[in-house]
Amino acid sequence: MNPESIGIKVVPRYIAEESQPGDDQYFFSYTITISNLGTRPCQLMSREWLITDGNAGVQEVAGEGVIGQQPRLAPGESFTYTSAAQLQTPVGTMEGFYFMRTDEGEGFKVRIEPFLLSFPGAIN
Repeated sequence: MNPESIGIKVVPRYIAEESQPGDDQYFFSYTITISNLGTRPCQLMSREWLITDGNAGVQEVAGEGVIGQQPRLAPGESFTYTSAAQLQTPVGTMEGFYFMRTDEGEGFKVRIEPFLLSFPGAIN
């Protein structure tokens, strides 16, 4: 199975009620839909994130599954989840990888393209 068999859709959102701009705390959620576009089932085993703030500060986050789950996706199935990140600047980016495995034990890596986390009005 190849990485192109997995579709990734990301919808980031600024969370004003959790943020404290005066204290350089900007809270963002992101909702991700992972879709199996291939012909074989596979399971998300782990993830790695690089979260970069506007000062080029980088946080690395890695672990098993997502939100405590390791979803298995049959062909045509999708899994949607929401998680969050906090930055010290009003603008940043996230990017990373999901590590997947087929039922036959074949492992492969799926790239999550960089996406923008932005305080409303921070970018014109």
